[in-house]
Amino acid sequence: MPSEAPAGHSARPASAPLRHRFEFFIALRYLKAKRKQAVISIITVISVVGVAAGVMALVVALAINNGFRNTLQRNLLGATAHVMILEKEPGYGISGWAALAEKLRGLPHVTSASPSLYGSVFISGPMQSEGASVKGVPVDSALKRDGLGRYMKTGSIDALAARTSPAGIVLGSKLAARTGLPSPSIARVIVPQGEMTPFGMAPTTDRLRVVGTFETGFYDLDSAWAFTSLETAQRLLGLSDVVNAIELRIDNLDLAPAVAREAEQVVGPKLAATTWMEQNRQIFTALRMEKVVTVITIGLIELVAALNILIALVMMVMEKSRDIAVLMSMGARREQIRRIFVYQGLIIGFVGTALGLAVGYTLCFLADRFRWIALNEEVYSLSFVPFEPRWLDGVWIAAAAILVSYLATLYPSRNATRIAPAEALRYE
Repeated sequence: MPSEAPAGHSARPASAPLRHRFEFFIALRYLKAKRKQAVISIITVISVVGVAAGVMALVVALAINNGFRNTLQRNLLGATAHVMILEKEPGYGISGWAALAEKLRGLPHVTSASPSLYGSVFISGPMQSEGASVKGVPVDSALKRDGLGRYMKTGSIDALAARTSPAGIVLGSKLAARTGLPSPSIARVIVPQGEMTPFGMAPTTDRLRVVGTFETGFYDLDSAWAFTSLETAQRLLGLSDVVNAIELRIDNLDLAPAVAREAEQVVGPKLAATTWMEQNRQIFTALRMEKVVTVITIGLIELVAALNILIALVMMVMEKSRDIAVLMSMGARREQIRRIFVYQGLIIGFVGTALGLAVGYTLCFLADRFRWIALNEEVYSLSFVPFEPRWLDGVWIAAAAILVSYLATLYPSRNATRIAPAEALRYE
């Protein structure tokens, strides 16, 4: 014979998973069943599509925002410094830069400290003349590893260090195409403020050999920049052994402000340190604001989907009032009735979220791989719209969509528990 329960102990109620399984089964049955009122089915489908559309739109919009931000950041930092040491008041340049650069290399997180000399010139070729920014840099291992060497399209960066006549210069790919100066060719470089004469500043002209072209993917750099050795730039601009910037590269971009503060203590009161964030503040601030506006705007789609869920469940409660009364007469508790309709809303939310994530991430992958959306480089600095979806965005988007779906179930599920079985069955 089966053993009896010990004295003082009552029989255990059904386990919670079994109770929830019953409620989930009823909720799923209600959603799948063919109803007399087809309007409810249509609203349910619209609710699923609405949740999916909102999730998909957010995934795609944030992927575009991340793509623009990350691509611009990579391209900008490929040719510019993480921290730059400049004169507070423009003068005749930074003298004694070699000893200063050596001190800066000793700072924590600094991987390289490279002097540079900037100037504005005109580059004339067989097709036309173009204004350009020329940058003189020391040709060392850091330039090949972290700087210009990574973006060489034709030619070799080593040729800049060769002591040849004429000296070498590397042009951006778009600049080389517009001026008709492929590698190798001879470019005529005009410096507007070349040398002082009794009649004022007079332009100077020099001939340089194009030893290569580079392409970063960032239009502003590829169309208006040229690189040469530091000695050649000093000669072109008529300067002595001075530079107008010392560029620091660090091992962690987020530490740029801290490194800049330490660098200012080393360089003295006449020089200042500025970070890559400060140099490009307008671009990244605009992208950050666009991201906030995008989330708010597209988030309204989720509210519309939640409203559809609310309407569908309210109508379903009205349609199923007799079924609810029968279930309550058979012993179903009000909490179980409430959970049936909560589960219906959550099922709609889960299905819509899963579809939205699947479609959104698939579209992002295909659009980025095959570059579906082309852009005007002269306006946007990029040739196509980059898509870079992040898994973390998918997590919080899914959580937000399911939360909104759950909130939409609270009112109709509470109304379902208020049905009086006797009143609902009186006229049946």
